[in-house]
Amino acid sequence: MELNLRKGDKVWVEDKDLAWIPGDVLDSSSDKKVHVETSTGKKVSVSSEKLFRRDPDDEEHNGVDDMTKLTYLHEPGVLYNLQRRYSLNDIYTYTGSILIAVNPFKKLPHLYDAYMMEQYKGAPFGELSPHVFAVSEVAYRAMIDDSRSQSILVSGESGAGKTETTKLIMQYLTFVGGRAAVDDRSVEQQVLESNPLLEAFGNAKTVRNDNSSRFGKFVEIQFDANGRISGAAIRTYLLERSRVVRITDPERNYHCFYQLCASGNDADKYKLSNPRQFHYLNQSKTYELEGVSNAQEYKNTRRAMDIVGISHDEQDGIFRTLAAILHLGNVEFSPGKEHDSSVVKDQESRIHLEMAADLFKCDPNLLLASLCTRSILTREGPIIKALDCNAAVTSRDALAKTVYARLFDWLVDKINRSVGQDPNSRFKIGVLDIYGFECFKSNSFEQFCINFANEKLQQHFNEHVFKMEQDEYRKEEINWSYIEFVDNQDVLDLIEKKPIGVIALLDEACMFPRSTHESFSMKLFHNFKTHPRLEKPKFSETDFTLSHYAGKVTYQTETFLDKNRDYAIVEHCNLLSSSKCPFVAGLFPSAPEESTRSSYKFSSVSSRFKQQLQALMETLNETEPHYVRCVKPNSLNRPQKFENPSVLHQLRCGGVLEAVRISLAGYPTRRNYPDFLDRFGLLAPEFMDESNDEQALTEKILRKVGLGNYQLGRTKVFLRAGQIGILDSRRAEVLDASARLIQRRLRTFVTHQNFISARASAISIQAYCRGCLSRNAYATRRNAAAAVLVQKHARRWLSRCAFVKFVSSALVIQSYIRADSARLKFAHQKQHRAASVIQARWRMHKFRSAFRHRQSSIIAIQCCWRRKLAKREFRKLKQAANETGALRLAKTKLEKRLEDLEWRLQLEKRLRTSGEEAKSGEVSKLQKTLESFSLKLDAAKLATINECNKNAVLQKQLDISIKEKAALVKELNGMVELEKENTSLKNSMNSLEKKNLALEKELLNAKTDFSNTLQKLKEAEKRCSELQTNVQSLEEKLSRLENENHVLRQNTLSLSPKRIGQRLGEKHSSAIVPAQNDKRSVFATPTPSKHIMPISHSLSEPRRSKFTAERNLENYELLSRCIKENLGFNDDKPLAACVIYKCLLHWHAFESESTAIFNIIIEGINEALKGGDENSVLPYWLSNSSALLCLLQRNLRSNSFLNASAQRSGRAAYGVKTPFKLHGPDDGAGQIEARYPAILFKQQLTACVEKIYGLIRDNLKKELSPLLGLCIQAPKASRGAAGKSSRSPGVAPQQSPSSQWENILKFLDSLMSRLRQNHVPSFFIRKLVTQVFSFINLSLFNSLLLRRECCTFSNGEYVKSGIAELEKWIASVKEEFSGTSWHELNYIRQAVGFLVIHQKRKKSLEEIRQDLCPALTIRQIYRISTMYWDDKYGTQSVSSEVVSQMRVLVDKDSQKLTSNSFLLDDDMSIPFSAEDIDKAIPVLDPSEIEPPKFVSEYTCAQSLVKNPSKASASKQII
Repeated sequence: MELNLRKGDKVWVEDKDLAWIPGDVLDSSSDKKVHVETSTGKKVSVSSEKLFRRDPDDEEHNGVDDMTKLTYLHEPGVLYNLQRRYSLNDIYTYTGSILIAVNPFKKLPHLYDAYMMEQYKGAPFGELSPHVFAVSEVAYRAMIDDSRSQSILVSGESGAGKTETTKLIMQYLTFVGGRAAVDDRSVEQQVLESNPLLEAFGNAKTVRNDNSSRFGKFVEIQFDANGRISGAAIRTYLLERSRVVRITDPERNYHCFYQLCASGNDADKYKLSNPRQFHYLNQSKTYELEGVSNAQEYKNTRRAMDIVGISHDEQDGIFRTLAAILHLGNVEFSPGKEHDSSVVKDQESRIHLEMAADLFKCDPNLLLASLCTRSILTREGPIIKALDCNAAVTSRDALAKTVYARLFDWLVDKINRSVGQDPNSRFKIGVLDIYGFECFKSNSFEQFCINFANEKLQQHFNEHVFKMEQDEYRKEEINWSYIEFVDNQDVLDLIEKKPIGVIALLDEACMFPRSTHESFSMKLFHNFKTHPRLEKPKFSETDFTLSHYAGKVTYQTETFLDKNRDYAIVEHCNLLSSSKCPFVAGLFPSAPEESTRSSYKFSSVSSRFKQQLQALMETLNETEPHYVRCVKPNSLNRPQKFENPSVLHQLRCGGVLEAVRISLAGYPTRRNYPDFLDRFGLLAPEFMDESNDEQALTEKILRKVGLGNYQLGRTKVFLRAGQIGILDSRRAEVLDASARLIQRRLRTFVTHQNFISARASAISIQAYCRGCLSRNAYATRRNAAAAVLVQKHARRWLSRCAFVKFVSSALVIQSYIRADSARLKFAHQKQHRAASVIQARWRMHKFRSAFRHRQSSIIAIQCCWRRKLAKREFRKLKQAANETGALRLAKTKLEKRLEDLEWRLQLEKRLRTSGEEAKSGEVSKLQKTLESFSLKLDAAKLATINECNKNAVLQKQLDISIKEKAALVKELNGMVELEKENTSLKNSMNSLEKKNLALEKELLNAKTDFSNTLQKLKEAEKRCSELQTNVQSLEEKLSRLENENHVLRQNTLSLSPKRIGQRLGEKHSSAIVPAQNDKRSVFATPTPSKHIMPISHSLSEPRRSKFTAERNLENYELLSRCIKENLGFNDDKPLAACVIYKCLLHWHAFESESTAIFNIIIEGINEALKGGDENSVLPYWLSNSSALLCLLQRNLRSNSFLNASAQRSGRAAYGVKTPFKLHGPDDGAGQIEARYPAILFKQQLTACVEKIYGLIRDNLKKELSPLLGLCIQAPKASRGAAGKSSRSPGVAPQQSPSSQWENILKFLDSLMSRLRQNHVPSFFIRKLVTQVFSFINLSLFNSLLLRRECCTFSNGEYVKSGIAELEKWIASVKEEFSGTSWHELNYIRQAVGFLVIHQKRKKSLEEIRQDLCPALTIRQIYRISTMYWDDKYGTQSVSSEVVSQMRVLVDKDSQKLTSNSFLLDDDMSIPFSAEDIDKAIPVLDPSEIEPPKFVSEYTCAQSLVKNPSKASASKQII
């Protein structure tokens, strides 16, 4: 179509490398040539017919989620839209109801979690972002609503993600179908577990893909009448049988053959070796796949067989059959002796034949006969006909293909039996996974069959698209009868029509043994020489070209005849049906006898292919189809790489462009009236204020523009191809004129502003000059005044300086005088002090000198006295000199005297060393000794005189004893030596004494240290004794608690709560035995003990048990009535909770070892929750149960359950204390020591409070969800108001909240009123309101991220106004009830705030993350930025640089995070504990509560009403 282009228009230009590239028109010449500058900077001249218009707004948008929304629906527009969305990780895109899925080649788990499935469950198609779950949801809902089976056709080339898409479809159907898993495996898992097995036997390497499916798979998910999954089945179609016997390089045979050859021991078992040695495998030189281990894949296949349920004997039969096929392919033939006969070529072929027969477990001769001969039945009898070599090879290949096909069918049937089918299912959803259109350089018979199947499916697809177009036109009530759609029936007739179709001619050629591919080609061209779909290539006589819907494909016919022949030979079937291997025999069941003249039953591959395809089409025609087209973005299997030529080829092969072409044949451009008027209303502004009828306004605009052949539907306007371009051109002209007008007015405004500015500047300069002159005059005057002031201050300063100098001089003189007098006084005092010191020193010296003189005199006297005594002794010795005995006696006396002197010397030294304190005593003792010595001296003098008299006598005797003189001299010398020895001993004694003094000093120090250490040790011993006493007391307590814990554990193990209730229900008595009641049942006596004790003791045992049962029944009845009836509140306090607590406290139920009363209370509360209005019952019981829990929490004390170690179990146990004890102020603050049932009751009551809170919260969410669904998107404003509203982006309109937001506010008000009426504590109200606002934040935020129509500027303003109303509501209630509700809206507030910013392109990533959206993750910001579009002012989203930075960060986070979801998770936790309730709820005193009147009717509770003393006692306990 010729375009009217002008300079600056945006167009698409065809490119060899990139398919299509954007360009700008530079000039349009007269010869229909247009000069275009491409985005690469290249300037080209292109015919206008080869150009396509490009929407200039596409550069700012991030693509559309539905191709039908494109302004220009054509090939480059579709390609560019997919590329933009793929770069943003939006891999799904709609084309009407068709889903296009681009393989991301990376994991995107956030798109497929349970929360995402929940979002799409029940959502209308197109409301949320495109997704495979949306297609599955449409199919499921259509099946339920229309009671018709559905089918989902998943197509695409290998590697495009068909298998993964199929898995996701089954995952979603399992989610909504909800059948319980069998053996812990869902239907989806069971089907997918069979994939490795089907891939091994049905997949092979092709030119484009290493794991290409060579068969079609149709998975049926079966449902019952209620829409629940009841079974599943797998149907396979169109297996490529010819691949078993013939492959081309670089393709491979089926994977299972290569896996078996690499299996190691199993390969040796079946006499297999390298694949290069087998004819069926070595036709191609490719044996290994990159990155794939055949040995590991063999193990995976084996594991898949085990999972499916194939026994080991069956597995052995499978691989035995595969090995036999490989050996069979190595059997070669040579001409025999007879004409047209054949025999085994050589010994190697003979070995392979025998090996194949051994694996098939049949006779080798019979196998050879079935290959080389044929039996023809005639009237005379059977005739055996020999086969030549070529016929024998054909027979061998036919046997191999037949065996493999039946083996594959057996596997599929086995898988179906494993999965489990439902023959009675009413509906089903089928998922078709089939190979796509193929076009290679060399295309053979396989490509012909595959493309034939895709042509058939494309016709079905075209019919579906045509039907959708008809439904759309019929829905919009427009005239469409004259619209023509393209169809490919002519090419299908060319291929399959009888009797002269391509398949018919091929079968006819195969039936004649002498036919060749040349004759087939000649016959084909002869019959279809004028057919437009068939062409003959220029450089080949045998090839032919068919024009398919995806393009022209040239087929090489050299192998067509050989691959098409598929003889079903009776001898082969009979031979293998009689096999001794049960598995092989089971593949060929016995067929009924047929009287045929030939053992050949001719069946061509193409005919069977056609029949299977027809069966598939019949199955699809019975269902409502849905289409998913998978696209492989690049051949390298790498993420974020988009190869335009490859994708464009796949779009053509997948029929997407064909659907576009069908749409172009009708009305490809469809716009809602509001969108059309928003975009093109400026073409006729004079009509915008006249009427609010959007359809009439649209028609007026189109008439003004001069367009025709358009259609006006009920909600949309339908335009022909190219008409939207005319409208855009007119719109661009209007915008250009408006821009010029704005520029002219702007220039005028700027000039006027410049003049005003210049005038203001001149006035400012004049004012400045006058100011300068005035300032100079003022400065002069100020200087004169300053000079006078300076002089005054100078004179004052000089006078002051002189005065200060004079004062300082006087002070100096005074200081010198005072210093001199002070020095003189100090010198006099110094002299006086020195004289005193000299006098003291002199007196001390004089006294010391006198003492020393006196001491020396005493020593001299002593020496003289000793000398005198020595002389006396000497004289005595002289007298006894004549007698030896006298001398000896004198010697002994001298020795004694020496010892005596030594003793005295030691005594004197001891006296000297006694210390300074004993000096005065020693002096006195010495004076007394001196006096004694003086007396002795006088006596010695008298003795000396006597001795002198005796000396004369002795002198005479001396002369007589001269002879004895020598002896005496010797003895005297000895005495001198003794004296010397004595002096040495004295010296040593002095040294010892000095050492002794040192040791004594050390001993004194040691004694002082010892005394300090001893004192510390005593203190430590005292502390140790105190600690020992504490440890002993703690050990006693611990052993006692261990014993109590042991008893409680035994009770817990022996009696569960249910058994306790049963036992108590049977006995109608309690086991409460307090010590002070003398082993009497407390719970059996609910009235005060002082009134009932005499009666209970006087009753017999049967009467007592009957009395107890009656009392228990009365107790139960009272509690049941308190629970069932709404007792209301007394002074804002829950009456039921107080009455129940007072009853339990009065009956001593908390001290009971076993009682059923607590179970009755819990069951009664649960029953009360089930009946009545939940809006009133749940808040009522939340208030009562929480109050009762607080009373238990504050007034019960547990028995201190300790997890003691086993090592302490051997300690002595103490008896269990009294179970009921009221603690005083010193040991428990009046708490009740509870037993196990009471503790268990408190836990159950805590769970009950949490349950009630959770029910209230869940009900609130259910009520709030539909209201939030209406609030997420702004309703369409009326057209008249839209035409009059301001379009200036600088002025945001003041939107009043719609009725939807008012409904939410009413809902919140009703919630507060219900909670306040039931006196729910503010703690719970705050928690509930906080979680409600958290749910509002979650729902709005997630919907914003899932629905692109919500990420708009106007919708942001609408939601922002609603959030403002919520803020007002939060401010209106007290903070006591609202809590942190406003902070819970952080995510939606920041997201909406980001939407309504006008200059997003000027914002950097740091500003967005830190200032605008600090709470949002980079993935969430990226999602909002890529989905945003301005439907009001035309503002742009963030810049491409920021988007690139965010994409890098998102990719990094994807590698680190386990979950890549950008959605918020719903918080289902309970945000409080029993301790939190106890701390938050104020103290409750049940004694102040007056019980209801009906309580007095029960004797068991009369004391609660009549006896005030009990109330006061209970109050004291509280």
